[in-house]
Amino acid sequence: VQLVESGGGLVQPGGSLRLSCAASGFTLRSYDMSWYRQAPGKERELVAHISSGSGSTNYADSVKGRFTMSRDNARDTVHLQMNNLNVDDTAVYYCNAERQMWPLRDYWGQGTQVTVSS
Repeated sequence: VQLVESGGGLVQPGGSLRLSCAASGFTLRSYDMSWYRQAPGKERELVAHISSGSGSTNYADSVKGRFTMSRDNARDTVHLQMNNLNVDDTAVYYCNAERQMWPLRDYWGQGTQVTVSS
């Protein structure tokens, strides 16, 4: 059972990246999915969330209007489209899967580095 993030890298300010998170060993359909990030010396923060049922999304104020989270249950994958990136978006981005019905489950990926620099 694991989550594997991909799509990170180095991008210039104003650029875009698309992160992906793929599940193996379980299906994402019944899981709420989130992206978190952690910058050096800072606490991990919630960036985006998508519900398991309605697929409704929520975003941190710092990324609202620039980031879009989506899910593809058929492929057990979620994505985070990040546009108009700035240096404050530099961080390791983590995918989280949380099942809020019994049996409860909580899985984390190992993270993917996003660096925004000129």
